[in-house]
Amino acid sequence: MAIECSKRKCPNPAIIHQKYSGLHLCEAHFVEDVERKAKKEIRKQWLIERGDKIAVALSGGKDSSALLYMLKKIFQPRSDLEFFAIAVDEGIKGFRSVTLKNAEKIAKELEVELRTFSFEREFGFTLDEIAAEGFEQAPCTFCGVLRRKIIETKAKELGATKVVTAHNLDDEVQTILINYIRGDIERLGRLRGRRDEFVPRIKPLRGVPEKEVALYALVAGIAISTIHCPYAALSFRFTVKKMLNVFEKKHPGTKYSLLRGYERLSEFLPTAQQSGRELLRCERCGAPSASRICKACEIVERMRSSLTP
Repeated sequence: MAIECSKRKCPNPAIIHQKYSGLHLCEAHFVEDVERKAKKEIRKQWLIERGDKIAVALSGGKDSSALLYMLKKIFQPRSDLEFFAIAVDEGIKGFRSVTLKNAEKIAKELEVELRTFSFEREFGFTLDEIAAEGFEQAPCTFCGVLRRKIIETKAKELGATKVVTAHNLDDEVQTILINYIRGDIERLGRLRGRRDEFVPRIKPLRGVPEKEVALYALVAGIAISTIHCPYAALSFRFTVKKMLNVFEKKHPGTKYSLLRGYERLSEFLPTAQQSGRELLRCERCGAPSASRICKACEIVERMRSSLTP
């Protein structure tokens, strides 16, 4: 027998049981709940202002596709806002080409311009080539730095006033826990906000669990790819992800507790802007950097040295 929605006077069958809240939600109330959380994060992080040109980081996966759909739905009445999408082709054989097709499909359906950039064109090599070098660090370490570099650079070049990314609750608490484990207080402080030298970033899905983002995408009729990055399981993040999922299963609400605990603690941490640390300009690309050569340019130089006969 179907379980009814927990919302008062709603006779519709539930499609999800939120163990952390105890609620059973029907399709309409589930969608309402996810969008409420996203709107709350948008208000809390950065007020989207009149005339904004917003770049959406779109990989074609469930999170970014659901995010683009949601943004268009929420802000459809706002004719003063402009949205476009940025996709990054890292060069992962048998994986990225599939998700990029999804990105093209959702962007076309939502009438959003999609601009695609690749590691190969921008840096001269692919992530597969980085992985083939057998460096001590997992490929994800290099990938994250180079992806952020492309999104930041291209968003600025294309006149974006904000960048929106699809980081969900799981992503956020994984990052928090990784920095706790590493004792990286500076990075923990940086999670609260970026410096003025960079395009402001918004993470509307920060308070939505990954599984709920996937269900939202299914309800919205968004095609979900079941293919996974072949390098993900090599990362430290993957280990932390598995550990958090075990905790969440045994103790529902663990992920939200970790996020709330971090937010209370972060009040005592200096933000990137408050740290007093002066940013330099990278001697290679001219981008703001904490050192003479930015991390992206360090990777580029390292790869060029490895690839040079």
